[in-house]
Amino acid sequence: MTRPLLSVEALTKNFPVRGGGLVKAVDGIGFELRPGETLGLVGESGCGKSTTGRMIVRLLEPTSGRIVFDGRDITHLRQAELRPLRREMQIIFQDPYASLNPRHTVGRIVAMPMQVNHVRPPGGVQNRVQQLLEMVGLDPDQYNRYPHEFSGGQRQRIGIARAMALQPKLIVADEPVSALDVSIQAEVMNLLGRLQKDFGLAFVFITHDLAVVRHFCPRVAVMYLGKIVEIGARVDIFSGAQHPYTRALLSAIPDPGTIGPTRRIELSATMPSALAPPSGCRFRTRCGQARDVCAEQEPTLTRRAGNQLTACHFPHGGQSG
Repeated sequence: MTRPLLSVEALTKNFPVRGGGLVKAVDGIGFELRPGETLGLVGESGCGKSTTGRMIVRLLEPTSGRIVFDGRDITHLRQAELRPLRREMQIIFQDPYASLNPRHTVGRIVAMPMQVNHVRPPGGVQNRVQQLLEMVGLDPDQYNRYPHEFSGGQRQRIGIARAMALQPKLIVADEPVSALDVSIQAEVMNLLGRLQKDFGLAFVFITHDLAVVRHFCPRVAVMYLGKIVEIGARVDIFSGAQHPYTRALLSAIPDPGTIGPTRRIELSATMPSALAPPSGCRFRTRCGQARDVCAEQEPTLTRRAGNQLTACHFPHGGQSG
């Protein structure tokens, strides 16, 4: 079997808060990603998925745990040691305008990774920038224009071109289409899919939208309050979700084949604070099937029913494992 391109082991990120205490934004998660594979990281705002993405590309320093990229432990590498690896892992951000410097031309923005990493492409930097713009569906002659002269979808394409400048092996895509109109989302998703096929890219695709995951991600990890609560193949998650939180998320996806209202699973309360998460299972305060053991013992990711791993004492309403 192919060696994982990315291994995340017991990864944790704590943020100190004013007045004392720690927010455990990410609390001991783990997964693997193989070359050319896509993993969808799904959950509500505040679940820790974006923090996870930023740790993977080392924009944030992990509190504990381990990140192994292409066989090398990169968890606590210094910036000078990370610089050569920046060529192989990139990130696409949610807001295509905020992530582009408004004072720089598109050509300079896309060229920046090559200049920082002292890459001299055949034919020169300008020629390479124009090739990248054309590759993402933009007019290569517009390289002297500024970000505000482009639409939101076009700006996201500029961000994708910048991420592709150094021909990476891994891209962390952090909500890359959530700020775009629905009509543009499909175009950007199709572009990412084509680039993955053409260049063998691996993706960690971060989103709150399971409908997008269904289209793009063969594997899915569902996060809740800093933990992965279910992980497995898309077909297993969508056809037979075991965790009650996953089932609630799936019930909110509109089904175009259904006439009339669909049965949505309503969660019983708001998400607790990460500063003081519930004991035992973190989802128990919103779960309609919680029992005493759920408060006393934290469930671990286990294959109890179906092919996926689920952190639940009573998966799909079953018996305690």
